[in-house]
Amino acid sequence: MKIEKCGITPLLESYSDFRGGVFLQKKEQERLEQTLIKDIVKILFLMYFTTMLLLLLLAAVLFKTELPEMASKIWLIAVYVISGFLGGFFIGKRRKNKKFLWGLFIGALYFVILFAVSLLLYKGLTKDYVHLIMTMALCCFSGTVGGMVS
Repeated sequence: MKIEKCGITPLLESYSDFRGGVFLQKKEQERLEQTLIKDIVKILFLMYFTTMLLLLLLAAVLFKTELPEMASKIWLIAVYVISGFLGGFFIGKRRKNKKFLWGLFIGALYFVILFAVSLLLYKGLTKDYVHLIMTMALCCFSGTVGGMVS
């Protein structure tokens, strides 16, 4: 009875609310992290699906016509730029702040996966480091621009 008059009970109740608040914040943080990972996976899937469609279109054009080698190289650059831009745009729409950094991140992640698959398929690095650096720059830059536009 004296405890309630001293005001300790409301203090204990606020402590339990505080602990509940921390618990809710932790759950909310976990939910946001899971949502972020799902968003990244979905956007990467979209980027690689776009890449696949554009490369299939290139294959069809090459099959039907005699496209010069320079045109196919330009097409490949356009594939990197379009896929990176789309990824940056959609991650920027999902994340409301620092959109250009999220675009840079998704473009870099796209390149890292592309590079890892290329390493596995070709069983090592190619000697063409300029092409490698240009591809990395295109993926990162187009992702950043996509994030800024979103």
